[in-house]
Amino acid sequence: MKLSAELRAFEGRIGHRFTKPDLLIRALTHGSVSSPTREDNQRLEFLGDRVLGLVMASALLEHDKGATEGQLAPRFNALVRKETCADVAREVGLGEVLKLGRSEMLSGGRRKQALLGDAIEAVIAAVYRDAGFDAARDMILRLWGNRITNVEEDARDAKTSLQEWAQARGDTPPTYTQISRDGPDHAPVFTIAARLSDGTEARASAGSKRQAEQAAAAALMTKLDKG
Repeated sequence: MKLSAELRAFEGRIGHRFTKPDLLIRALTHGSVSSPTREDNQRLEFLGDRVLGLVMASALLEHDKGATEGQLAPRFNALVRKETCADVAREVGLGEVLKLGRSEMLSGGRRKQALLGDAIEAVIAAVYRDAGFDAARDMILRLWGNRITNVEEDARDAKTSLQEWAQARGDTPPTYTQISRDGPDHAPVFTIAARLSDGTEARASAGSKRQAEQAAAAALMTKLDKG
């Protein structure tokens, strides 16, 4: 099977040339265009998630030989979560080569965090099956780059940090309220308020509820730090 010039360029961006091109095509095929004769990337995504996890766990252990499990776990979570995977996918232009059904394409699928995150994991699995673990590991370390060495000492997400802040003071967990949802269906903008029991709150907007909640929690933590 011969790859298009577009896919050859993508190979260059990830630094791996496939000996089995059908693996790359499958990794880039979303379920919205799958058929009995065309397999989508879900099974590869399942495998790639595990390969990524093993590589990151090993890299973190190597980078900080004195770190405890409690220190490593939040760093690991920060490196493998969907937001990070999607960021890596954007950097290599993965959205441009995703094979999507018409409805998914019209709804902005090439920019969706979940689709991009799943697809980069599928690409990892494709490299693993094409050339083995070492090739997959080398690609992951190259694409994640200084994210591994620069991952924050305490990489807990903002919502977790805010909840722990409240619990340490004997307070109830913060609440998250959707204030508004604006924009078209394919590119919504959610505004969320994070609020403590005493009424202290902060608001933030993002393209998904999860991102908006995280941003609101981070904004509230910043407000508390300044207070």
